[in-house]
Amino acid sequence: RPRVGTRAQGRSAILEKFGGAAKGPAPHLRRSGGAATVKTMLLEWCRARTRGYPNVDVQNFSGSWGSGLAFCALLHSFFPDAFDFAALEPNARRDNFALAFATAECVSAAPAPRCPRPAPGGAGDRRVPSRRERAGCAPLLEVEDMVRLPVPDAKCVYTYVQELYRCLVAKGLVKTKKR
Repeated sequence: RPRVGTRAQGRSAILEKFGGAAKGPAPHLRRSGGAATVKTMLLEWCRARTRGYPNVDVQNFSGSWGSGLAFCALLHSFFPDAFDFAALEPNARRDNFALAFATAECVSAAPAPRCPRPAPGGAGDRRVPSRRERAGCAPLLEVEDMVRLPVPDAKCVYTYVQELYRCLVAKGLVKTKKR
């Protein structure tokens, strides 16, 4: 039996959970030049949205996302009232990922009066919305999968960011050029 690496297992779990690989790039990102151009454009979009956030320096779709702060910064740039970014700690990876993923699922639904909000005790002390309250971005990544590895799998992060972008476009929060 061949030995399968942890990254490959994570990718396989996502593909199994959601019935296969994504069918092309996020909407409105398709340009001439192929997938590499789409990936570069999405990375530049992430850099622009997170520029100026402390402890966030998006250079790629792997190590730059390891603390969870890049996900939080990206979401905070669209939903500044959803949580207090300044209260987040780079070493609290589990809390950062949990906050980002719950926020992406919840705030994508408008209006979302019962979205998770950090309590005074920190990001971990908040109510997670029920399945009925969740809408918008699909939960493609699990917190446990993200904290298991020190460097997240680039394909998993890229897929999640594509889905987030697609949700934001659908909600009219990201303006795209008309074709």
